[in-house]
Amino acid sequence: MNTEKRICQSCGMPLENDPNKGGTNSDKSLSDKFCSFCFQDGIFIDEVISKEEKIEKNIKIAVSMMNVSEKAAREMAEKIIPNLERWKK
Repeated sequence: MNTEKRICQSCGMPLENDPNKGGTNSDKSLSDKFCSFCFQDGIFIDEVISKEEKIEKNIKIAVSMMNVSEKAAREMAEKIIPNLERWKK
């Protein structure tokens, strides 16, 4: 049995924490890769954001909404985001 948590392949949020249970594909089915904060109706909400901008955005969210220090948030974002499917090139 796979006990590894599935995370959004755009922002790194555990999909189990998504209040909407995931983003939506163009056919309105639930995405098994992306959260509802990143992906709706088959497109990325922040479609033109760069990887570096996404890292900065996630740091701000972690600091303001999750009470994480900026240093810890930066370390986490810089470690996780570049390895997610959306940002790998």
